[in-house]
Amino acid sequence: MQSNPYDWIDESLATIHKADWYRSVQTIQSIPGAVVKLDGREVINFASNDYLGLAGDERLIQAAINATNKYGTGSTGSRLLSGHREIHRELEIAIANLKQTEDALVFSSGYLANLGTIAALVGKRDLIIADEYNHSSLKNGAILSGATAINYSHNNIEDLHKKLEQHRQKYRRCLITTDSIFSMDGDLCPLPEILAMANSYNAMVLVDEAHATGVLGKTGAGCVEHFGCTGNPIIQVGTLSKALASLGGYVAGSSILIDFLRNRAPSWIYTTALSPPDTAAALAAIQTSQEQPQRRTQLYNNVNLLREALKNNLPHLKLLPSESPILCLEFPTTKDAINAGKKLKDTGIFAPAIRPPTVPTSRIRISIMATHKLAHIQQLVEALENID
Repeated sequence: MQSNPYDWIDESLATIHKADWYRSVQTIQSIPGAVVKLDGREVINFASNDYLGLAGDERLIQAAINATNKYGTGSTGSRLLSGHREIHRELEIAIANLKQTEDALVFSSGYLANLGTIAALVGKRDLIIADEYNHSSLKNGAILSGATAINYSHNNIEDLHKKLEQHRQKYRRCLITTDSIFSMDGDLCPLPEILAMANSYNAMVLVDEAHATGVLGKTGAGCVEHFGCTGNPIIQVGTLSKALASLGGYVAGSSILIDFLRNRAPSWIYTTALSPPDTAAALAAIQTSQEQPQRRTQLYNNVNLLREALKNNLPHLKLLPSESPILCLEFPTTKDAINAGKKLKDTGIFAPAIRPPTVPTSRIRISIMATHKLAHIQQLVEALENID
């Protein structure tokens, strides 16, 4: 008797359960913020990428409402077909001004921005050398491109040099890719050293600023600004869905690069344009973040406060190196991390466990927001003290 061709899915799910890799959603039933209603219960939110606390801000909400009233709820088509609106271009100009680049291009998500950009820049005759901890979108963009992809050890410039020395001369073009802030660790890439390597080996550099946009640098322009690398020929990719509290992605760089991507990036050409309310909210977020730099100041005040409290009160917990609002506590096993996440939730703290295969070691990932209060941080530390 012929077997069911879908039977393998049940077997695969059983394996996921057995490895403690099974995931399910948790429903937030309130407006985003430092405190949210989760599955019917109020909790302090340390699981959000809303670093500046803008996702529930009235200015962004009103901007989205106004854009909906003017343009409707959806763009209805790709930008090249029927989806382009004046507000899309306004957002691109604002991003380019923030990043101090010649131009920018807005995608419908940060994931699509990486997929389309990498696939457009390199192909089967080319080489990608990538940090091993890069985001999934960078890894899948490399696969989609058809280029030969080689990883270098995380943030290891010596290994990057070794890989370039061994392989660069065999290929037409070379693209080095890296996250700026690594989303599941919180550490920064050594961007100046990466750029020096790229210059030596005639390689392009793509840096994913998803978790750095709005957060790092004097004006919140990201890792490139933070390291004083503004003006270098870098392909800067990012998202509008984290500190900028909306949805969508962008690429910022030279006018020639952006013009090329408009004509060659499949995930821009063949995808419905970003919706008007999302576009307007992102534009309002950029404006608000520039007019209220104290949000970044408060964010890092909170980061430093929590880091010092963990160091002084919980020295036995392993805090991974971080230079960002992402602080990760590593646990010996997946089960330990899951149990820690459950105990935190029982005490009113939302800080979920992150497990393989997303990360190599299990951890509790804590995201700090500018809108967290001292009492929120104190309650988190007290809850962690009570975890066995």
